[in-house]
Amino acid sequence: MFLALFTILYNFAEGLLSIYFGAQDAALTLFGFGIDSFIEVISGIGILVMVLRIRRDTGAPRSSLERTALHVTGASFYLLAAGLAVTAIYDGFMAHKPTTTLPGLVISLISIAIMWILVVGKRKIGGALDSTPILADANCTMVCIYMSLVLLASSLIYQFTGFGFIDSLGALGLIYFSVNEGREAFEKATGLEDDCCGDEEKG
Repeated sequence: MFLALFTILYNFAEGLLSIYFGAQDAALTLFGFGIDSFIEVISGIGILVMVLRIRRDTGAPRSSLERTALHVTGASFYLLAAGLAVTAIYDGFMAHKPTTTLPGLVISLISIAIMWILVVGKRKIGGALDSTPILADANCTMVCIYMSLVLLASSLIYQFTGFGFIDSLGALGLIYFSVNEGREAFEKATGLEDDCCGDEEKG
């Protein structure tokens, strides 16, 4: 529960700062990174709701709650891919160049460190509880690390070369990864539904 709350609060703050500095400095990559932080908030809320419902009713069918959390996480991945695509296309056609890349450098470095700690913690807890949604949420957090690396790389490369299309090129790989993870989350949710139906037939 603590990890879910921390994920929500941190990403909310990160999203606000990224969008503010991204808009102020005309840095589209940083602005898009901020929007994606809010998508991570959605995934965190889905996990938090699942944990709270289980705590209130320990006899509740766990598979039903986990399917809901997986659907939220899967939808978040698709929204993440859509946000990246819109940002990359807009950036490519408009050829915007940021005023400065310093905020992107600072935010990306902080994000990489914190998100890695969250990934390790979520995978440890998800494995101990055998919770597919928590493990899927850890993958969602991993996408944020990749995004932070892209933000860091694009900020550094632009700083030294002035090549404004590097963030659009890096976003292509993230879009592919996000779509795959979103599909996997929905497939896992379908698997849980099949298992639940199988248990009911046996009963």
